Amino acid sequence: MTFTKPLPKFDPRSIPVIGVDTHLSGVAEQELTPQALRQRFRHPPVWTPEHSVEKKFSDREPALAAVLLPLVMRNELMLLLTERADNLSTHSGQIALPGGKTDETDHDAVDTALREAHEEIGLSRDHVEVLGILPTYVTGTAFIITPVVALVQPGFALQANPSEVADVFEVPLRYLMNPANHQRHEFEFDGVLRQWLSMPYTGEASDDAKERYIWGATAGMLRNFYRFLIA
Repeated sequence: MTFTKPLPKFDPRSIPVIGVDTHLSGVAEQELTPQALRQRFRHPPVWTPEHSVEKKFSDREPALAAVLLPLVMRNELMLLLTERADNLSTHSGQIALPGGKTDETDHDAVDTALREAHEEIGLSRDHVEVLGILPTYVTGTAFIITPVVALVQPGFALQANPSEVADVFEVPLRYLMNPANHQRHEFEFDGVLRQWLSMPYTGEASDDAKERYIWGATAGMLRNFYRFLIA
């Protein structure tokens, strides 16, 4: 029998900000275009991910997973994100990238990410151009996640699976790739000091004033994407 420690119950918004990375440069606008990203993945730089393994919350068996970073090609690149349904057993209500656990029938991490994105939000593979993958990210709940970066052609029709997804929305990639929007936090749980980033975002349109609190694994993987692009 596997013993699993309970996940910490707290509102991440209540944890004080201990720093904001305003001293770091954002990714230049000309580097945040479809052609620039294609070129970057064709000829990747030498770089080191900043976040790769979270401190464990449990001793459950590791599980492979993959997520999609779907960059919609509008006037500027927009990242599709989801708000997880409140009824889910892990990370309920959190902002997430489309994705999930690897199935035995999946050929690879790309196949997992594309399948899960279709199952969760109805994103068809026909609209997706996969650029490449980022280094794995291991969550405190023992998911070994491969992030898959892709361009998405507009004109798709999304249909969120209500049992998994409460909302789907877009955030400008330029906002997420600007460290001035990256906040640092610390929190002690079970005698262990844990550190993470948050990237709170409020929609720029007048009809979308809701704050999207991007934090934890999603923010960590986006920070790694920033490091990849700035290297």
